Amino acid sequence: MQKTANEDILQKKIENVSKDMKDEELMDVCKDFESIFIHMMLKEMRKTIPDDGFIEKSTGTKIFEDMFDEEMAKRISDSEENGIGIAKMLYDQFKNQNTIRI
Repeated sequence: MQKTANEDILQKKIENVSKDMKDEELMDVCKDFESIFIHMMLKEMRKTIPDDGFIEKSTGTKIFEDMFDEEMAKRISDSEENGIGIAKMLYDQFKNQNTIRI
């Protein structure tokens, strides 16, 4: 089945409008994913540090450490150097796929 001229025009409009907004949204989602990944990695890394037993960690300390790890993960993924690169790779992968079709 052939596309009509109206369908071609509509397809181009959809691509132009969605490119600007969706590119930024896509990068935000990719950075959010990278941030979650880094947070999980930092949390698992923290588990490998042995407790010396001298001072037990309170619930408040554990909550603070988790919040600190989460904030560090956000800052790493939002850094100018593209975080650890996962967000950029995901963005490039999704960007190369043409997902809007009529």
